[in-house]
Amino acid sequence: MASPDRERAIEELRLAIRRNTMFTVLLHHATASMAGMNVTDAQCIGALALDGPQTPGRLAEVMGITTGGAITAVIDRLENAGYVKRTRDPDDRRRVIVEPVPENVARFARYFEPIGRMFNERVAECSDEQLRFLMEWIDGLNTRMPEVIDEVRGLP
Repeated sequence: MASPDRERAIEELRLAIRRNTMFTVLLHHATASMAGMNVTDAQCIGALALDGPQTPGRLAEVMGITTGGAITAVIDRLENAGYVKRTRDPDDRRRVIVEPVPENVARFARYFEPIGRMFNERVAECSDEQLRFLMEWIDGLNTRMPEVIDEVRGLP
């Protein structure tokens, strides 16, 4: 059984993470709005920037939207705005690959410069040991998050 101090610390951490998540969502709404797009479109750019070119089906899976109409509409909007381009898979000409357009993605990324500066200021205060701990901890959360998202999507 956890001590009352540990229970209190865990609850404080839980609330701090909830607040950080709220601020992250608000940040993504603000950056998408500044770029003249919706959050789903902005997150697709993020997925492509993080993981590289993908098929529309893979993007739909990552975003939790339907293949076909919904992902096609997102890709159409992003292509029309110059953020992505469709190319044919050189190994299978029937497959389409969605690729980010680096110079235009960089234009969108400028809206994230303030958070990047703040991040750099905060990590400068951390020891190497603290950075290793944070990286392992965040990595552990990120590894489990897709299954948590799937679980939430399956709730009634």
